[in-house]
Amino acid sequence: MSASLEQRRHLATAIPGPRSIELMARKLAAVAQGVGTTLPVFAVEAGGGIVKDVDGNSLIDLGSGIAVTTVGNSAPRVVDAVREQVEAFTHTCFMVTPYEGYVAVAEALNRLTPGDHDKRSALFNSGAEAVENAIKVARAWTKKQAVVTFDHAYHGRTNLTMAMTAKSMPYKSGFGPFAPEVYRAPMSYPYRDAAFSKEGAVDGELAAHRAINVIEKQVGAGNLAAVVIEPIQGEGGFIVPADGFLPAIAAWCTANGVVFIADEVQTGFARTGAMFACHHEGVVPDLIVTAKGIAGGLPLSAVTGRAEMMDAAHISGLGGTYGGNPIACAAALATIETIETDGLVERAREIGGLMLDTLHRMQADDDRIGDVRGRGAMIAVELVRSGTDEPDADLAKAVATAAHQAGVIVLTCGTYGNVLRFLPPLSISDALLTEGLDVVATALTGTRA
Repeated sequence: MSASLEQRRHLATAIPGPRSIELMARKLAAVAQGVGTTLPVFAVEAGGGIVKDVDGNSLIDLGSGIAVTTVGNSAPRVVDAVREQVEAFTHTCFMVTPYEGYVAVAEALNRLTPGDHDKRSALFNSGAEAVENAIKVARAWTKKQAVVTFDHAYHGRTNLTMAMTAKSMPYKSGFGPFAPEVYRAPMSYPYRDAAFSKEGAVDGELAAHRAINVIEKQVGAGNLAAVVIEPIQGEGGFIVPADGFLPAIAAWCTANGVVFIADEVQTGFARTGAMFACHHEGVVPDLIVTAKGIAGGLPLSAVTGRAEMMDAAHISGLGGTYGGNPIACAAALATIETIETDGLVERAREIGGLMLDTLHRMQADDDRIGDVRGRGAMIAVELVRSGTDEPDADLAKAVATAAHQAGVIVLTCGTYGNVLRFLPPLSISDALLTEGLDVVATALTGTRA
């Protein structure tokens, strides 16, 4: 982050400003229409809790590039490490002439991820690519093919991960046929489960039994290579399963020779107030998939898991030209150092406490906030029609748009499109965070009929 980047919200023009409008016209003429944008502004600088655009507007960042810039944009250690690596070499391909950075990242992942068993790691480029490789590992280990994912899941945009992702639009619609042998089980979704069973909404073991019953009847453990789950669902709506759900699913997997894969692409690396979300309930996955926050904004992902499973794939069965690129590895090591040295796990918990306190106060005054949920710096509100639990996607869109126009970056998500999600960088100040939430509160109030 440039030392000159002032940490305050400032609107020099309307959003979008004239330069952003010009660039958007160029974007429409040059970039495929399928590549959308959330805000029609073009960034030139970012750091701390601010993103500055080409028109001189400074926006409060409550999105972190979708949970990527967890340690802050252009974090000093990351910048220094990347600069040093670029000057040394930019690429050799680890599968041709390896380098220490890749090994060091694997060692760090083996140390940091849940469980003290012997582990191995492999590095890739994106979350979807890592998910696919985790399934390759599981299939190689179990000699079985089927994969189970959950309602509201999001695992990526490649062919296999589209099959695993629950939401059709915009991720799957028109892009099939999809990979076979992918099945779906019911997720623990406490807010929505309460409409059917108050006990089922809070009893994670009961919700797990429901899911396991579906898995056993519709797939069968004898055919099942892996169960893949986000410990807190991301795009699906920041759904935190009821306590006990994850441990019960993991225990069933262990008892039935099924690989339990935790997709921590969005939840990993301090985001939820633990290094990994699995830590909150003491769950030790067989394989864990990481990306997004791993490398301070550079493309990197990983699969880390039990040594015997990770070693099941034949030599050269895992890899990729850019996987574990030396620049991204340098950034990842600097990111991990920043998290550990600067106490960012604890900082995520502080941010979570501040957000939950503010959002619960908002909820008390507005029954259109049906639910407030999340952990650490991964918090969401689910918006509904007043007096009901009916999802209100139009309200979520209206609030987000008003916040954007007021200079606050906020994202929507959820199967029903009615969730506002908050993913501030852990480098944001309390003052900026509070101001950003105040803007969201004003935007919500402004939508009242």
